Amino acid sequence: MFGGNDMSAMMKQMGIDMEELDADKVEVKIGDKKLVFNNPQISKIDAKGQEMFQLQGDYSEEAVQTGPDPEDVELVMDKTGCSEEDAVEALENSEDVAGAVMELQ
Repeated sequence: MFGGNDMSAMMKQMGIDMEELDADKVEVKIGDKKLVFNNPQISKIDAKGQEMFQLQGDYSEEAVQTGPDPEDVELVMDKTGCSEEDAVEALENSEDVAGAVMELQ
């Protein structure tokens, strides 16, 4: 078997470089679900110019939020005095909160 340093040397010889990345959280969206990894172990592997990532750790599965962020809806309603439905529609038509507020004024 190879030790850690022997393996690193062999990988470098083959043109493979591996770097550990420090991350607090990673979210991976898959269709209408997302996998949330807290404190994951991430390795970035460069094999002859092609970058790959290896992700390990415990995760939770969550539903992906559809539609505008509820906080943005509240903000648009507060700024314009409009209904929730109008705020949602304006946010869907705009790129950001400012655009939604401008649309409703």
